[in-house]
Amino acid sequence: MYDVIIIGGGPAGLTAAIYNARARLKVLILEQTKLGGQIVSTHEIANFPGSIKQNDGETSGPELIQRMTEQAKEFGAEIEIGKKVVDLDLSDTVKKITCQDGTILEAYAVICANGAHPRGIGCPGERELSGKGVSYCATCDGAFFEDLEVFVIGGGNSAVEEAMFITTFARKVTLIQNLAFLTADAIAIEQAKSNDKISYIFNSVVDSIEGDGIVEAMTIKNTETGELTRFEADEEDGTFGIFIFIGNVPNSDIYQGVLNLNEYGYVVTDDAMKTDVPGVFACGDVRPKVLRQVITAAGDGATAAFSAQKYIEKIKSMEVV
Repeated sequence: MYDVIIIGGGPAGLTAAIYNARARLKVLILEQTKLGGQIVSTHEIANFPGSIKQNDGETSGPELIQRMTEQAKEFGAEIEIGKKVVDLDLSDTVKKITCQDGTILEAYAVICANGAHPRGIGCPGERELSGKGVSYCATCDGAFFEDLEVFVIGGGNSAVEEAMFITTFARKVTLIQNLAFLTADAIAIEQAKSNDKISYIFNSVVDSIEGDGIVEAMTIKNTETGELTRFEADEEDGTFGIFIFIGNVPNSDIYQGVLNLNEYGYVVTDDAMKTDVPGVFACGDVRPKVLRQVITAAGDGATAAFSAQKYIEKIKSMEVV
């Protein structure tokens, strides 16, 4: 029996664990794969307060997550990795969570911090060539494209920042954006435009990706004219990279029919991170947000933890009476 069970071990979930554990609540984090979520594939973090180190530049995503994890454990939070939640019974005061291995866990409060995963293009060839030239993680796969050509799909902060990182390996990087302009912040755009390895194609989307076991060609479509343009791998290279950064999809399937989700699948909450079910809270990228960054995930986690703490105090006071 726990006071709080947190589903998801990214920045939001870890922050919630730190706050609730410091409040001397019995806390458990359940993480299906690995701690950190999408941030562990980020090679540097320059916009999280305090992340820039004195002598070594920016902090990496894995480094930040390691610090958060150690802090949560130091305050007493328990963490179980490899625990996939398959069923939820949130109807009573004591919530029941069933894991794939048959374990049934109980808690007064549940914090949903499942995060999100990269959105795919959905074009022919993308799924078949994923991991064979198509990637969603520059840190993971950038080095495979040493001295090759790379196309980065997207125009937001992630796309622009990862494009700059990929230039440390690739001989040429082309950003393909479906709008007439980049949507990243001003500093990122300035840095990208000062990098002579990066070029741009605007008002265009990927129509198809082709290759026999590896990416060999790509066709893009102009969104204004409908014109199709085909890119083929250099004969000597034999392939090129396609890195996709066009947003995220919430990991909320487990909450279908259990919690109120919006039209895009995000868990609906109020400003206190409360869902429509008493004792259940959501934080981070699994809920609707204007800005999806580590700092907003951490802020959500702190708020969800505080709301959960107040809810538990109320429940326990009623039990004593």
